[in-house]
Amino acid sequence: MRKILIAIMCLIGLFVSHSYAGNLEDGIAAYNKGDYKTAYELLSIEAKKGTAAAETNLGVMYEKGQGVPQNDKEAFNWYWLAAVKGDAKAQNNSALMDEEGRGVPQYYQEAVKWFRIAAEQGYAAAATNLGAMYAEGRGVPQDYREALKWYELAAEQGDASAQYNLGIIYETGQGVAQDYKEAFKWYELAAQKGNVKAQYNLGYIYAEGQGILQNYREAVKWYKRAAEKGDVKAQNNLGNMYAEGRGVLQDYNEAFKWYKLAAEKGHAAAQYNLGNMYTEGRGVPQNYKEAFKWYELSAGQGFAAAKCDLAEMYAKGSGIKKDLATAKRLAKEGFDAGAEYCQKVWKAYNLADYY
Repeated sequence: MRKILIAIMCLIGLFVSHSYAGNLEDGIAAYNKGDYKTAYELLSIEAKKGTAAAETNLGVMYEKGQGVPQNDKEAFNWYWLAAVKGDAKAQNNSALMDEEGRGVPQYYQEAVKWFRIAAEQGYAAAATNLGAMYAEGRGVPQDYREALKWYELAAEQGDASAQYNLGIIYETGQGVAQDYKEAFKWYELAAQKGNVKAQYNLGYIYAEGQGILQNYREAVKWYKRAAEKGDVKAQNNLGNMYAEGRGVLQDYNEAFKWYKLAAEKGHAAAQYNLGNMYTEGRGVPQNYKEAFKWYELSAGQGFAAAKCDLAEMYAKGSGIKKDLATAKRLAKEGFDAGAEYCQKVWKAYNLADYY
């Protein structure tokens, strides 16, 4: 009789285990297919039983508003339930919400605590985030060497964000001797994994020849990869490469295209460059009113060179009514901010004589 009872108990255990695995696995499979309704139903069954992985996944769904109304507070609650059970992903995600003050009051020390717990379990993203807290002095005293330690742990696991951050540390010499070759190494690893910021930085290093041989073709290649993903700095610099014919055949139409994409997103240098294209009629018909518009937007963000060109337009009455008083003011502001062309505008239009 006892043997029969044990056998029955074993069968029940197998059934429960299969049910748990089935609901969780089927819920995750439904989520990956975009069937959020089914995913929520199946994951909820397991989450109510206290299954950490299900709780974590429900947190993700509430955080992203997938199959449920977006709710940071609810997301945090599910993450926390899983975090205290030892789920590293939940620990990292709840720490991110502590850091950003989403769903809970912002609390850097708590974020550091949970990033550390997850990082010590080997969760790479948490190690990267803990490194960032040390690098920026949030929740802990600023300590670049400690940041380096955590970035290296994550980078060795292939975390692209950590590899990018290591590139920053070596490029700027924060906590280590400045080393452009080492920076290049980490940027390249991160860039190859699709990290957009690393792709931009890699393009910049190739364009400037920092720690490596200058290579405009490679610079264009990496600028383009980042630009196609929407990076405004890459879009502006790619425009420069086309405008100047570096690494590519000179092509004003292509330059205009990339400047415009970045300018429309508010990039001050791109707005200035777009103004130049309209002033000179490169890649677009000459149009002083459009030039004035983009110079004004750029100058409004404090871009000094744009103030010089605006001053000249006011002095000449190009695209705007002639106004020497405004021209004088802008030329002075631009020159004081370090734009030497303003001095030429000042002299060419005798702005010193105007009161």
